[in-house]
Amino acid sequence: MMTRLCKLLTLPFILFLLNSTALASEGLDSGDTAWMLVSSALVLLMLPGLALFYGGMVRSKNVLSTSMHTFAAMAIIGVQWIVIGYSLAFGGAGSFIGSLDHLFLSGITPDSLTGTIPTYVFVMFQGMFAIITPALISGAVAERMKFSTYCVFILLWATLVYDPLCHWVWGEGGWLAADGALDFAGGTVVHLSSGISALVIALILGKRIGYPQERMTPHNLPMTLLGAGLLWVGWFGFNAGSALGSGESAALAFTTTQAAAAAGALSWLLIEWIHAGKPSALGAASGIIAGLVVITPAAGFVTPGWALLMGLSAGLVCYGGVMMKHRFGYDDSLDAFGIHGLGGAWGAIATGIFATVGATGLIGGNLHQLWVQLVGVVAAGAYAVVVTLVLLFVLGKTMGLRVEKDDERMGLDQSSHSETGYNY
Repeated sequence: MMTRLCKLLTLPFILFLLNSTALASEGLDSGDTAWMLVSSALVLLMLPGLALFYGGMVRSKNVLSTSMHTFAAMAIIGVQWIVIGYSLAFGGAGSFIGSLDHLFLSGITPDSLTGTIPTYVFVMFQGMFAIITPALISGAVAERMKFSTYCVFILLWATLVYDPLCHWVWGEGGWLAADGALDFAGGTVVHLSSGISALVIALILGKRIGYPQERMTPHNLPMTLLGAGLLWVGWFGFNAGSALGSGESAALAFTTTQAAAAAGALSWLLIEWIHAGKPSALGAASGIIAGLVVITPAAGFVTPGWALLMGLSAGLVCYGGVMMKHRFGYDDSLDAFGIHGLGGAWGAIATGIFATVGATGLIGGNLHQLWVQLVGVVAAGAYAVVVTLVLLFVLGKTMGLRVEKDDERMGLDQSSHSETGYNY
C-alpha cells in the first residue's frame, strides 16, 4: 500500500522533470523566460520612475507636461517598436541597419526562440529600452518645447538614431559588434546617444525665459527621490536582464549594478559637500542615476570591486558635467547631458579599461579593447549629433520647436494640456 502511494506521489514530479528536460532539449528554459518577463516589467517600471524623477525637478506649472513627455514615449515608441523598430534593430544581418523582414513582428511566432527565451519576450525586453531612450532626451527640453513637435521628434529619432545604433552594437552583423565593442546594457546605445542628442536640442532650443538669472529650483524633491528609487529598482531588470538569462552573468550584473549605484550616490554627496558646503537630496538622486548610467555598459564584464570604482568615478564625472552648464551657459534643464551623455561615454570607455569577465580590458593588457570602445563612443556620438541636427532643422522649419513666450510664462501644463498638477 505504501509503495503504491509513494509511486502516485512521485509520478507528477517525474513527469515535471521529463517535461523540463524536453523543454531544455528544445532550447527553451523556463527559468530564463521567467526572469526575462520580470526584467521587461522592471524596465517598464523605470518609465513612471523617470516621470517622477523629471517631474519633481521642474517648476510646479510644468510638472504634468514634463511627465507627459515620458508617457507619450511609452505610447508612441511602444507602437513604433512593433511596427518597424524591432525589424530595423534586429532584422537581417546588415552592418549598419536591419531589414524590414519583421514589420509588425512578422515571421515571429509563439514557438520562435532567441537563445533560451521566446522571441516575443526578447522583443518586449528590447522594446522597453527603445521607449526609455528618447524619453531621457526630454530632460533637456522641459518647460519650453512644443508637445506636438516633441512627439514627432521622438518618433523620428527612435527610427533614425536609436534603431540603427542598436543594430550597430547588438544586431546580427552590426559593425561595432563585429569590431568587438562591449556594451552590456546600453551605455552607448541608450545613454550616450540620448545624452548627446539632449545637448544638441538644448543648444538649438535656447534657454528658458529668465534662465539663469531667475532661480528655477525643483518644486517637489520628494517626488524626485521617489523617482530615483524606482529607477534604481528598475535598473536591475535593465542591467541584469541584459544577460538574457538567469545564470551567472545576470547575478554578476545585479551585483555590480547595486555596487555602482551606491558608490555613485556616495561620491556625489561627498563632492557636493566639499564643493557647495552641504549635501543635497537632489545630489543624492543624481548620484544614484550617475552610478547606474556608468555601470550600464560594463555590468556583466567587471567585478564588484571595479564596479565600486566606476561608481565613485561616476559621481566625479557627472557632477563635473552638470557644473559645465553653469560655466558655458547652456540650459540643460534636468541634466540629461551631464548625467546620461557624459556618464554613458565614460562608462563605455571605462568598460574598455576595467573589463575582466568574459572580455579583457586595459588592466588585463588589452589596449585594443580600449581603442574599440573609444571608436564606438565617437562614432555613436557623432551619428546622433548629425541626425538630431537634421531632424531639428526640418521640424523647426515645418512645425516650430518652441512654445510661444506667453505660453511658456503661463506654464506648459495649462498652455499645452489645459490641466494643472495641483489644485491648491
